Amino acid sequence: MSRVGSNPIELPEGVAVDVGSDAVVVKGPRGTLTVSFDERISVAVDGGVVTLTRSDDEREAKALHGLSRALLNNMVVGVTQGFSKELRAEGVGYRANLQGKRLELQVGFSHPVHIEAPDGITFEVPEPTRIIVSGIDKQLVGQVAADVRRVRPPEPYKGKGIRYVDEQVRRKAGKAAG
Repeated sequence: MSRVGSNPIELPEGVAVDVGSDAVVVKGPRGTLTVSFDERISVAVDGGVVTLTRSDDEREAKALHGLSRALLNNMVVGVTQGFSKELRAEGVGYRANLQGKRLELQVGFSHPVHIEAPDGITFEVPEPTRIIVSGIDKQLVGQVAADVRRVRPPEPYKGKGIRYVDEQVRRKAGKAAG
């Protein structure tokens, strides 16, 4: 059984954690994030170390303990380093373009697809086929990257579509191989 929840979180220089009655606020050089935890989880800040404790040893409380610690650690990493996901557009004529905060994708439809960047998310297009989604909130970065991928997911026959850089697409042989 994992004991993730009992591990303390070391706070880097420049990061402050404020524990309120209903929410925990993490402030750092890149921004501020807020989360509220279940009442069975209590957060204590002692110097540069944050510890989380649970009120009882029930199964659900143990699960919430590890989840809460992971969420808080991701918030600390987010306000110091940030998170990013890289996608690649594969296919003839597939390309991305940045127009201010809006991402324009041309991926084989008769029209370009526009995606607005939500607050806290930035798009980068270093090459016409590479898209980098970055921000301080890990969940939001992953969700926006998944929304970009959902525009044209990779297909198994020719491999065309938008995929994560580290994603492996299983290829099928097709009719001609039979």
